[in-house]
Order: sequence, then C-alpha cells, then structure tokens
Amino acid sequence: MSNPLLENPVLPVFSDIEAAHVEPAIDELLQRCRSNLRQVLDGVKQGPVSWETLVAPLEEQDDILNKAWSPVSHLNSVKNSESLRAAYTSTLSRLTAYGTEVGQNSELCEAYKALVASPAYEQLSQPRKAMLQHALRDFHLAGVDLPADKKKQAADLQQRLSELNTRFANNVLDATQGWFRQITDETQLQGLPDTARGLARQAAEQRELDGWVFTLDIPSYLAVVTHADDRSLREELYTAYATRASELGPNAGQWDNGPLMAEILQLRHQLANLLGFDDYAALSLATKMAENRAQVEEFLLDLAQKSRAMAEQDLQELRDFASQRDGVDELQAWDQAYYSEKLKLQKFSISQEQLRPYFPAPKVVAGMFAIVERLFDVQLREASADVWHPDVKYYELQQGGEVIAGFYLDLYARANKRGGAWMDVCRTRRVAADGLQLPIAYLTCNFTPAVGATPALLTHDEVTTLFHEFGHGLHHMLTSIDVAAVSGISGVAWDAVELPSQFLENWCWQEEAIALISGHYQSGEPLPQELLDNLLAAKNCQSALQMLRQIEFAVFDLRLHGTYNPQQPQPVLEVLQQVRDAVAVIHPPAFNRFPNSFTHIFAGGYAAGYYSYKWAEVLSADAFSRFEEEGIFNSQVGADFRQQILERGGSAEAMELFKAFRGREPSVDALLRHSGIAA
Repeated sequence: MSNPLLENPVLPVFSDIEAAHVEPAIDELLQRCRSNLRQVLDGVKQGPVSWETLVAPLEEQDDILNKAWSPVSHLNSVKNSESLRAAYTSTLSRLTAYGTEVGQNSELCEAYKALVASPAYEQLSQPRKAMLQHALRDFHLAGVDLPADKKKQAADLQQRLSELNTRFANNVLDATQGWFRQITDETQLQGLPDTARGLARQAAEQRELDGWVFTLDIPSYLAVVTHADDRSLREELYTAYATRASELGPNAGQWDNGPLMAEILQLRHQLANLLGFDDYAALSLATKMAENRAQVEEFLLDLAQKSRAMAEQDLQELRDFASQRDGVDELQAWDQAYYSEKLKLQKFSISQEQLRPYFPAPKVVAGMFAIVERLFDVQLREASADVWHPDVKYYELQQGGEVIAGFYLDLYARANKRGGAWMDVCRTRRVAADGLQLPIAYLTCNFTPAVGATPALLTHDEVTTLFHEFGHGLHHMLTSIDVAAVSGISGVAWDAVELPSQFLENWCWQEEAIALISGHYQSGEPLPQELLDNLLAAKNCQSALQMLRQIEFAVFDLRLHGTYNPQQPQPVLEVLQQVRDAVAVIHPPAFNRFPNSFTHIFAGGYAAGYYSYKWAEVLSADAFSRFEEEGIFNSQVGADFRQQILERGGSAEAMELFKAFRGREPSVDALLRHSGIAA
C-alpha cells in the first residue's frame, strides 16, 4: 500500500491521508533522520565542517519529516476522529523523543560549535549566523550540557509533558463537544438573532432532534450569552462553558483537567530546575524579547494601573444600566455580555448583529485581499488544491505574476474541529535540494457558517479575528529568508510574534478600509455612514475592562510558572484569585473553572508567555501609528513594514527590526490612545 505521507508532495493530498498511514510513515522518516544524522556526523569528522556538510543535509531531512507531520497535526485539529487521535498521540510521543534526542546530542552540538568557531562562519549570511546562534542556545535549553542520567531525566520530563499537553487539549475538545441543550419552546429564543436560530435549527436537524440545539462551540455559545433574553438559559450555557473539563458542571469529572494542570506545573518546574533555571518562567523567557519576569510584571501592572479607573467606571455604568433597564440587583457573569451589547446599542445605536448583513464572508475576504494587495504590492488568487472539507479554499500569493506563497482558508465552526482561531505552518520557505520551496500556511477560524441560502455573515469582531490570523499568515508567507529555522515565523521571539497579527487588525477600524470589506449581502450597498460612525464611536466601549481581563490572564500565567513552590504547590485557583484581587474589577462566580480550558498555556505554546499579546500590542499599535502619520495606504510605509518586519523572520532580534521600521524604541502611548485610555 502506498503511503501519501512518504511521497513528499508540494502540497499535502488530504483526501488520501488515513489514520493507518501515520505511524508507519513517521516511523520510517524518523529512521531516515537518525541514519542521515549519523552520516552527517561521520562526514564532518573527515574534513572541515561547513554549512553544506553539516546544516544543509540535516535541514533537508527534517523538512521532509515536517512536511509529513504537518497535515497529520492539522487534521487532528480540524477533522478529529478516534482513530486519527490515537495515531497522532502515539506518533507525537516518538517525535518528542526524537526532538529531545537531537537537542541533547553532544557530538552534534560540538559540530555546530566548531562551525561557529571556524573561518567559514564569517562568510555566512546573517540568517545562517542567526540560525547557528539559536541552535547553540537551544542545545543548552534541551540539556546537552547535563550528565547522562540528568539528560534521561530531562527527556522523560519532556515526553510526559508532551503527553499531558495533548490530553489537556483533547479533554477541552471532548468537554466542548460533549454537551448541548435542546429547546422546543420558541419563547425561550426571544432576543436571539435569526443567524443564531438558523444555526441552532441546523444543529438540531444534524442530531435528528426537534426544535433548536445550542452547543458550547463559540458561535452558538456567544449568541446565547450575548443575545438571549431568557436569563436562566444564559446562566445554563455560561455554567456549562465555564466548568468545561473540570470536576464541576453538567459533565462533572468526565474530562477533568485539574489533575493534569497540577502535574504539568510540577514537571515544568522540575525541568526548569534541571536545566539550571529557578522556575519555568525564567526558562520560558530565555528565548523571548523580555529580559525577566520582574520586567514583564512591571509592564503588565503599569498597564493595569493606567486602565483601572476607566475599567471601574465601565463596570459601574454596566451595573447601573442593567439595574435601570431590567431591575437587575446584582450583575452576574452570564449578564455581562448581554448588557454590554444592550448598552452599546443604547449609547451608540450599534450591535454586532446589526453589522452582520454588511459583512458577508466572501466580501470580507475579497476586501481584506484588496487591502493587503495595496499595502504590500502582492496579488491574491484562488487556486486548486486538495482540501479536507468542501468549505476550505486554497489561495496563492503572487508578485508580478509569480507565485511566492500559498495558504488554506478554513473559516467555519463544525463538529470535530478544535475551537478558536489560529495560523499554522504547512510548508516553510527554504532552499531545498530541488530549488526554492515556497511558504504555505493554514489559516483557521470558527465563524458561524452559511445557513440555508444565506451566506456566512460575520460580526465585526469576527472580521477582526480574520485580519489577526491573516497578519500571522503574511509574516509566514512574505518572508525573504531561505533558512528554515529563521524563515517566516520560525525563530521569532514569542513575545514579538503577535506584532504582525495585531498590526493588521487596525485596518478593520479605518473608514477607507471598511469600504472595501463591507457590502450588504443582498443589495451590495455599502455600510451606511450612520452605522459606520456608530461602529467607530463604539470601538472603545468597555475597552478598559477588556484590557484588565487580558492582563489578568497574563499575570496569572506568569505567577503560576514563576512562583511555583514544589514543597507546597499553591492551588491553581488560589493563584488566580490572588491575581484577580490585585488587578481585576470583575470577579466571576466561585464555580468558574477558566484555567481548566486555558489551552494557550496548558496545551499551546504560551506557557509563561501569554503576556506576549499585550507586549506585542504595544509594538503593533506603535508601528501602525506611523501609517496614521503618513497615510494608512502609504505604499512606502507598507514597503518598509514588509522589508523590515515581515520579510526578516527570525533572522534578527525583534527589537532591532522594530527600531529599523519605527526609527526609535516602542512607546506605550499609541496603545493607550487606540484603547481610548488616557496616557
């Protein structure tokens, strides 16, 4: 039986990939990688070490492995099944073991050191030098300097952590999919917009049930807590959502992540200590822009202090509004989104649902492409490719008629697809044995799909999410770097990686850009001036509350990993409560188990790094302020941003690249101004 994962195609052939292909293919490729590594190390002993004899053949073989694993990992997120999950989990443990094995290979590390110390090093390009410097740092962080017994201990810890991270994510997915609420009494649907009702009817039909079905998938959940007049229904969905993967709630204990969090924190601390760090936060920050935890905390708490007075005003206004409108004595967690939307409607005559008809997904996508084409002198064209679902489209990025990159766009929520929105790497730009390999990205969202004959209609929040992910995609696709380890988003400091994504969001708030991304789905008429004015006026409605919420998550993550005491571990919820006491103005109910589904830090790459969103938002707001000064479609400023930020990948320090673009160090003023918070 041929195995599509071994054929090394230009693009994955998703329709041919089966769960049974995964383990045999990855096992064979790992065997080839080990054999190749041995050959390279033996060859280096025979003569002078060079890029061509050491790095190039290893990069080539690793790339073949990555190109086989990429579609498997992606399908596990967007088309999850029992058989694929089993194959993915089993194979991931082998990949983790291989990664640790290479990272701890003393002979390989010495070969890299020899190359850096050789005369040949000085002749290398800056990206190649950067790659070698990162490699030496990463050898150290993998434990290459440790004695044999400690190396094994570090490898075992990495292996176990990989397993726990996967289990954590699986539990969140299963807990999200494992609950739904059927409604047969239409009076309970009062307040819900037609799109939400249509989606719920569709969900009921798929389950062969009467009435309407609401789930914990984001489009369904948010519709209820934001619009349902039935307070008990809002409370029911909020409770189910806020207790996912915990010991509480409607599926109490079934997919409980509590014990996993405790073990993950314990093992991360052990690993950090083993590698010579005081705590896991220090280990995490070793590869980031920020210098230490104290610097990050000071940054976050300063932002919190600047936002607090306005946040308290925002909250009091919301409480007063709910009390006056409906006699609500105490504003509950399941009331906040509902009354925020009603308040916005009263103050600014605007709601997300009013905007939906003007943001049909095809128009938004076409408009976003037009904006990117004007900014960065590229063209975007739909192309044919094998995809994993009929809703998925494939596009090429062209310059002067020549294809320079490609991406898959998967916009809509569905069963067996992980929640949230993300960009991931399908192919990395590099010089391969047979020529230049172009960068390819996956861009994934979870928007409300089309219902019947009505196209998918996006809220403005969803439009912003799409621009965010496309910003990540551009960072990956517009790279000019040919060295895989520092090409695109690879090798970029984690707290700078959100710069391009948050940067692109700014065009969602510019009148000239909104004209390109909006048009009524039936008539095509542009967004009326009054609605546009109201949308822009409402931009910072309760922004200080949002600012504090993000800061709360970031400080919690930092303290969870930076103050861990192995002798007496502080309960996760206790750490969170202390952080809330310090920075929050809103305190959720005691049953809320937010950490149990905080996949960013327990199953993603954001452990002791969630602060990156705010850190990079300072950079992105300040970078955009140059466009505000010189013109939001200024072609020279667009070219500068492309050349000095997007093209350079991880080949230079993020601060160096920012200063090259902005002409100075970043300032927090633009972020505060964009958020409507006085400096």
